[in-house]
Amino acid sequence: MKIHRHDVVIVGGGGAGLMAALYAGKEVDTAVISKLYPTRSHTGAAQGGIGAALGNLENDSWEWHAFDTVKGSDYLADQDAVETMCKEAVDVVFELEHMGLPFDRTPEGKISQRRFGGHTNNETKQPVLRACNAADRTGHMILQTLYQQCIKHNVNFFDEFQMVDLIMEGAECRGVVAYEIAGGEIHVFHAKAVMLAIGGWGPVWNITSNAHTLTGDGAAVTLRHGLPLQDMEFFQFHPTGLAKLGILITEAVRGEGGVLINGKGERFMPKYAPTVKELASRDVVSRAIYLEVRAGNGVDGKDYVHLDITPPVVNKFFKEDDSRTPNGELRHIDAEFVQTKLEDITDFCKTYVGVDPTIQPIPVQPTAHYAMGGIPTDIDTRVYASENNEVAAGLYAAGECACVSVHGGNRLGTNSLLDIVVFGRRGGKTMAQDVKGKDFAPIDAEKAAAAVVTRFEALRNSAGTESVSAIKEEMQLLMTDKVSVFREKAGIAAAVKQLRDLKRRYRNIKIEDKGKLFNTDLLEAWQLGNLLDLALVTAESALARQESRGAHAREDFKKRDDQNWLKHTLAYKDDEDHVTLKYKPVTITGYQPKERVY
Repeated sequence: MKIHRHDVVIVGGGGAGLMAALYAGKEVDTAVISKLYPTRSHTGAAQGGIGAALGNLENDSWEWHAFDTVKGSDYLADQDAVETMCKEAVDVVFELEHMGLPFDRTPEGKISQRRFGGHTNNETKQPVLRACNAADRTGHMILQTLYQQCIKHNVNFFDEFQMVDLIMEGAECRGVVAYEIAGGEIHVFHAKAVMLAIGGWGPVWNITSNAHTLTGDGAAVTLRHGLPLQDMEFFQFHPTGLAKLGILITEAVRGEGGVLINGKGERFMPKYAPTVKELASRDVVSRAIYLEVRAGNGVDGKDYVHLDITPPVVNKFFKEDDSRTPNGELRHIDAEFVQTKLEDITDFCKTYVGVDPTIQPIPVQPTAHYAMGGIPTDIDTRVYASENNEVAAGLYAAGECACVSVHGGNRLGTNSLLDIVVFGRRGGKTMAQDVKGKDFAPIDAEKAAAAVVTRFEALRNSAGTESVSAIKEEMQLLMTDKVSVFREKAGIAAAVKQLRDLKRRYRNIKIEDKGKLFNTDLLEAWQLGNLLDLALVTAESALARQESRGAHAREDFKKRDDQNWLKHTLAYKDDEDHVTLKYKPVTITGYQPKERVY
């Protein structure tokens, strides 16, 4: 066992973790623990842009951005948090620019902006140019920029360390226990403040845009310490993942003029969103694709449709109106445009499915993409310990694993990158202020380490008969079948029952690798336990919510029910298999719930 001591310890080296580390590191001793080298974190997969009402190309305002975010959330977002995010968006984008982030430029040298789903001019109701982008690798550029700044400000990095537990004394967090992947050693990190910024848990489903490493570790660990997770029933399915693979095809493809075509050669989004068509919010577009497939309109009878960005002259499906953007402008698309503005997407399509998007449509289907729920926090990233908003001292969370509730029931594209930098920055500043003048509270490092060693040795030496990979595959197929884009009572109830059975089988697993050096078998076994816990909480929360709202679409309760369900779900895990649900109100400052019309 090795012991480290830092004022602030941040778990996760993605955009939220690095932004927090940068701001905390300017003032206090700060360390980042990451299971990956930070620039390999999943923020790098974010493609299309970061939302901010700069108004560089047309009229825009943060108030419009806030309304679009609340409307997109199906009115489940906390409006004070949304207003904070959208107000600070402009400043934080300019700050990233000044740090050196290479945004695309207008001819005048301003930051370029593109259209994205759900972002509108609130007066004309037409899509607005709001997404600030660096080609189609905006997340990658944010990661590189923030990592360089963290190095400049002497942030300490512990790369390839797997966080496995929090050190909690009563309701206070005093540190982290981590497993060094290279050699299997246990490390105890003693801290005055701990932030969790570990990303999401898309691998709960079998088709996902998420990396293999996104296993929800921090969220599952907080759950085991008696802390709640909020709004777990709301998990976003991005409408355009590469068919069968789930690799994300950015919404910017549709923002640049791409259209969705069914197996009959019909552009179908005008049926579901007559005004903004392909640029409706993601839950609307995902359900439209599922409904087309269910009606037998998939391509060649299969479970996907086409996303087409080929020039109109090439595409036999195009009518004159289809050659125009949602604003009625003629599409100026040619091979050079696609290869320049969507360079990575072009490469993905050629590499993984053998499609050249300059001359062929792209096969797409919804893919598990983003957790709107997670660890509940205030706008300064302090973690709530209960539905009464009591604070867990010393514990903070930011990014996808956190639920400050700016996304509610459905996140708008570009708001994920905005979330991580706005609340990462706020969290870093808050932690630095909170720890100044504060002493390190005592911990029993040996006891904390011993508990982890006992757990890991039990996994390593288990004489069970169950396969980790088999249980994981069954969980993913079950969740995709029963708790996906569309849900109904019998299916979700069956999923809950089968997940409990999978958890019982998990206690009888066996791993082949008994060593300590880079034992990925051991880590994947432990991570599967996290995914199973999160899957169960998701299914239980979905079963209880008897309405359709945002990404939670119930076949047996097709309408939104504001009278009974305009509230946040708080899920507590009482023991291995039992989940208790409690609720708290949504914060409404000015936008009263209305029917969403696109």
